[in-house]
Amino acid sequence: MTLAGKVAIVTGAGRGIGRAIALALAREGADLVLGSRTLAETVAVAEEARAVGRRAAPLSVDVANYHDVQRLIATAVGEFGRVDILVNNAAVQGPIGPLWQNPPDEWARTIQINLVGVFYCCHEVIPVMRRQGGGKIINLSGGGATAPRPYFSAYAASKAAVVRLTETLAEELKEDNIQVNAIAPGAVATRMTDEILAAGDAAGPRAVSQAMATKRDGSTPDNAAALAVFLASEASGRLTGKLISAVWDDWRSFPARLEQIMTTDLYTLRRVIEARPSQG
Repeated sequence: MTLAGKVAIVTGAGRGIGRAIALALAREGADLVLGSRTLAETVAVAEEARAVGRRAAPLSVDVANYHDVQRLIATAVGEFGRVDILVNNAAVQGPIGPLWQNPPDEWARTIQINLVGVFYCCHEVIPVMRRQGGGKIINLSGGGATAPRPYFSAYAASKAAVVRLTETLAEELKEDNIQVNAIAPGAVATRMTDEILAAGDAAGPRAVSQAMATKRDGSTPDNAAALAVFLASEASGRLTGKLISAVWDDWRSFPARLEQIMTTDLYTLRRVIEARPSQG
């Protein structure tokens, strides 16, 4: 029970990766405040959390709506008195296809949810965490954050921005004992996978092939949930400002290498130019 006595807010908690993270936190002892646009889904997750002995408050929340986010944070403080962990998971895939064919309102709406929603949640929760003397913020990255993702420009741009926001906010909060990190969850079979397959040619052959493989392999969010527990717990210590792959990075070894990791550009978006041999 590494999170006993902690209170966690999870957005997009009704299904997929958000649900998996919320229940993993609950199994480790955290009480939950669950936000999702579909109330019935968060109610179901809250019941699962209560079944393992945790308290849980489900809410209908659109993170693109500032007043909804204010209500989310106020509910957490009002019912539990504190917020120790914030998981910014809520996101949409947005329009699929070449940028010039994307409906402008759908493109902008994707940025509003995926990026501005993270800003809203951080904006409201950070004063609470600062008063408490610390906290953990975990943001979800995604495809396109570290490499081009053609035909998913809104999603890719928003997720790259979330990672840079993570790094920037981590620097701002270093003196406040608030650690901010991002998770790259890897391929997971979610509703977004179904959207890619339904889009067909508009998504591009590579994305469709990857989505088919993800569905075939039954990829689960368990790795992302385990990494979220690590980042939410004291095991991660002062690790902050990092983008960590739940699948490919050996994050379980991080505590033994923390000083090295925090003094290098490892696990960041910074550009590295390899030294070339001399031409002499």
